[in-house]
Amino acid sequence: MRTSLYPAVDELERRARTLVRAAPGLLRLDQVGRSRAGRPLWLLSAGHGDRHILAVAGAHANEPVGGASALRLAALFGRRPGLLEPLGCTWHFLLCLDPDGAHLAHGWQPEQPEPSLTECHRHFYRPAFARQPESLPAPPGKPLPESAALVRLLDELRPVAQFTLHGIEFGGAFVMMTREVPGAADAFRETAARLRVPVDRDPVDGPDWRLDPPGVLVLPDGHGTDERDPSGYVAESTWFHPRRHGTVTTLIETPAWAVPSVSDARPVTDPDRAAARLGEVLLGRTRELAAVLGTRLDDLAVPEELAPLRDAARELLDVAPSIVASWAAEEPGGFQGHFATRGISARRIPLRVAAMASRALARTDPRTVEILDDLVREWSQELEKTYDLRWVPVAVQTGLHVRTMLNTARLVCGGGG
Repeated sequence: MRTSLYPAVDELERRARTLVRAAPGLLRLDQVGRSRAGRPLWLLSAGHGDRHILAVAGAHANEPVGGASALRLAALFGRRPGLLEPLGCTWHFLLCLDPDGAHLAHGWQPEQPEPSLTECHRHFYRPAFARQPESLPAPPGKPLPESAALVRLLDELRPVAQFTLHGIEFGGAFVMMTREVPGAADAFRETAARLRVPVDRDPVDGPDWRLDPPGVLVLPDGHGTDERDPSGYVAESTWFHPRRHGTVTTLIETPAWAVPSVSDARPVTDPDRAAARLGEVLLGRTRELAAVLGTRLDDLAVPEELAPLRDAARELLDVAPSIVASWAAEEPGGFQGHFATRGISARRIPLRVAAMASRALARTDPRTVEILDDLVREWSQELEKTYDLRWVPVAVQTGLHVRTMLNTARLVCGGGG
């Protein structure tokens, strides 16, 4: 029987209530805000310690694994409350930070035993930057209601640790930490090795962060609001907000499809040629998409309820040249893993554009949708062949999240953090 592997956003509340009924007094569920569309934001809490830990799931609509990981760890606490006692903490799980985005991405649900990358992208949605609740606008911009709810929660709890649970479509695992926690990087790498998940030696995220290879990025001393991510936006976010309370934030990325080559430390014969090839792939495919789309992603051609898909697709097309420029400005890593990671990104961006543009135009332009769907299929198959994609069982994906959270929390709390 083929079954969905991740809980849908509406299922998160139901499953959380089931856990609460099974462990009354230990687990509890509260509403801590509402989304832009009025959907509730649910906080599942475990324990009664004086200090607090917060795990945030569902920050990106295309990353449903975080909710599964939150429920798994909460269920573990329900069965084994003794795990909480040495930490001296109450553990909180924000089950889905962006329920509106999760609803629009409903269907991005791989099925076992043979998940289809092509079929998953028929339902793909990842919001434009301004609709991502972990992002905070520079003053005097007004944060999204979901962002404001998370900021309030962070200021109320003043957690010793915040975990943000992410899941990339394909690649390797990595973590980003707002400060170094001795032992945490090695514990993460050991966990990934035990679970046989490749670690991304040199992630594309956090270009201004300090790389502790393989797979660990640490916020450098003196970080300010001038830091920028590859799409050109100031990378101020809810990751950084609780530093005023002494909180360490750890972002954990786990892949749905693993790519072993992102761990490859062998040297590249001609790094300059490899770097140029990356730009050719990304810019060539975005030019192809621009030719197909023309002016079809204008305000009149897309129904209002599908506008988020249109906006996200247009944004990716617009920022592609700046992403290529950021790669060109990098010091070439000189090893296979560096170029494998960027090669995946060069293919992932146009694939996302084609998938979201197809959905945005589904009601108004069937001929263009047919062309875009052909590109989704062609590019998905090319990704699978080029990078030997290997499905990572969801139990392994959530296991990486859970073990990394527990190990890091023990180190933070054991050190009085």
